[in-house]
Amino acid sequence: MTLPPDFTLLQVVPELETGGAEQSTIDVARAVVRAGGTALVATRGGRMTARLESDGGRLAQMPVQTKNPLTMLGNAARLVALIRQEKVSIVHARSRAPAFSALWAAHVTGTPFVATYHGVYKARSSLKRWYNAVMTRGDLVIANSDYTRDHVLAEHGVAPEKLVTIPRGVDLERFDPAFVPLVRVDALREAWAAPADGRTRILLAGRLTRIKGHLTIVEAARQLAAQGRSDFQILFAGDDQGRTGYAAEVQAAIDAAGLADVVRIVGHCDDMPAAYLLADFAILPTLVPESFGRAAVEPQAMGRVVIASNHGGVTETILDGVTGWLAPVGDSDAWAAALAHAIDLGPGKRQEMGVAGRKRARQLYSAEAMCAATLAAYEALLKVRAE
Repeated sequence: MTLPPDFTLLQVVPELETGGAEQSTIDVARAVVRAGGTALVATRGGRMTARLESDGGRLAQMPVQTKNPLTMLGNAARLVALIRQEKVSIVHARSRAPAFSALWAAHVTGTPFVATYHGVYKARSSLKRWYNAVMTRGDLVIANSDYTRDHVLAEHGVAPEKLVTIPRGVDLERFDPAFVPLVRVDALREAWAAPADGRTRILLAGRLTRIKGHLTIVEAARQLAAQGRSDFQILFAGDDQGRTGYAAEVQAAIDAAGLADVVRIVGHCDDMPAAYLLADFAILPTLVPESFGRAAVEPQAMGRVVIASNHGGVTETILDGVTGWLAPVGDSDAWAAALAHAIDLGPGKRQEMGVAGRKRARQLYSAEAMCAATLAAYEALLKVRAE
């Protein structure tokens, strides 16, 4: 992919800690640099900053995560100065609060504005709908799945020609079983107290927040244990991001059910490829629909089957009964049955399904394809602007 001469992209995202929007930011920044452009990211910062900079991107640190109106106004002024100083070609916002500052700055400087609708935002009032609609007020809206695209069309009445679906991508160089040495898996096994004892390992990867469905899984595990099963262990890998109350609630539920060694909260993980290889299969029991669900695609890229809640974007990325299974949302009885089925299926059949999932993930959900489509959208937008 070639970019116009002196192309400079400014992405605006609240933080660079963890998550799908943040990973897409890193991926696109790297693609721009590789194509000969300049990649700037305005953000509060976070643990992924080192990856941005190692890929050749540049951090423009500012408090864009805030919803304070005065600070947002200050951010808009800072972004105007940055756009003019760096001769920014396109501004790309990836979250609602910073989108207000970024949109204003883009308008003031006459810079094309793109926004990615990373989630299906609920609106219970006209004010909230107005707030959400900031993501649709620029020149181009990117939806990260057809599920998200349908929501944007229905909720905001956006002209279809202004909206493009670009599924999130997975870094298939990073998420490749052949490139993950056993020593990395063993390091996690030791850190997480997950010995090779014959138990089936099940991984729930995602932020420790209520909507991810941890409590549904604790109850499902309690039911399996009550049936006399001791052949599995479930690992919750993810950052609580300050939600210590919810983390304590989950741990209390684990302890009350007598599952201390069966269900473990292992915290943030920097080596997800190794985590998926440590696991025998992955789960995504979300209570709220994921607009895309990278945590359903990454394990498939690593050859692992996935069980996910039957809603949202994962219904596009998982083929039920072929690359994984879809289970009823929040139904702990059904999840207990689904977990038991996947465990009892055995490693041979799970591996067969995992091969199918890996093949499909590589065909449809590569970060390279996502970045190529995004850069093509930038190029088309600039061409329209130039006419």
